[in-house]
Amino acid sequence: MRFASVLYEGRHLAVAVQDGYAIPLQGIPELGLGTPNAMLGDPPLDRDQPIPLDQLRFRPVVPRPGKVVCVGLNYRAHVEETRRELLDYPVLFTKFATTLTGPYDPIPCPPESAAVDYEGELAVVIGERARRIPEERALEAVAGYCVANDVSIRDFQYRTHQWLQGKAWDGSTPVGPELVTVDEVGDPGALTLRTIVNGETVQEASTALLIFGIPKLVSVISQFATLEPGDLILTGTPGGVGFRRQPQLLLANGDIVIVEVEGLGRVENRMTAEVV
Repeated sequence: MRFASVLYEGRHLAVAVQDGYAIPLQGIPELGLGTPNAMLGDPPLDRDQPIPLDQLRFRPVVPRPGKVVCVGLNYRAHVEETRRELLDYPVLFTKFATTLTGPYDPIPCPPESAAVDYEGELAVVIGERARRIPEERALEAVAGYCVANDVSIRDFQYRTHQWLQGKAWDGSTPVGPELVTVDEVGDPGALTLRTIVNGETVQEASTALLIFGIPKLVSVISQFATLEPGDLILTGTPGGVGFRRQPQLLLANGDIVIVEVEGLGRVENRMTAEVV
């Protein structure tokens, strides 16, 4: 199934997406801690109130996750373009919930930066509480998958050896449009990811090329942090980021950035000079 968090006539709703309509989940305003796998497997659908999708505003698929854990340098081509060495342990960093934005919302270009970049990614939505879960059981903790763009403020990212200040700007990271459940996706390690800037494809790769696959990431993160329903894991970006191109391809007011993942849909966002 497919689920989303939406805004409709001033109301926040969690919905199932079926045949061009949104079916509200009774009494549930958004996906997150209150929508574990058991609920998504048998959702309380209010089938008397289907809503056409074009009447909705899609919010971040999980608007208020307890944790957003991101993975850096998880495709060999991206490691090579950054001139770094392959590691035997994933590079991890975090974002705040305020960093997230809707799949079709505008993304502000910070006036403080001259180096705004795109990073198309596959995102994992956690559906079960997990601590120290072994790799062979890690997918039991996953609710499903969605699309993300880890928009990065490069000049701030590289001010120190920590990346936080370049990765956690308010309203900079679209995730969505829908949570697509594990059973519908099949093998998450065999999906094509593509990033398109102003009509030009700038990133394209298969998730089969992830250095650390989803079971490994879930298991490693759960060693030190309890994963809860609604937590997000952004699995890393392939090669082709704008900052490493010659000449560089950095984002500016009016640019349109699309990230699409096979079977999951796309996020499509216009960059704006509006200050947030």
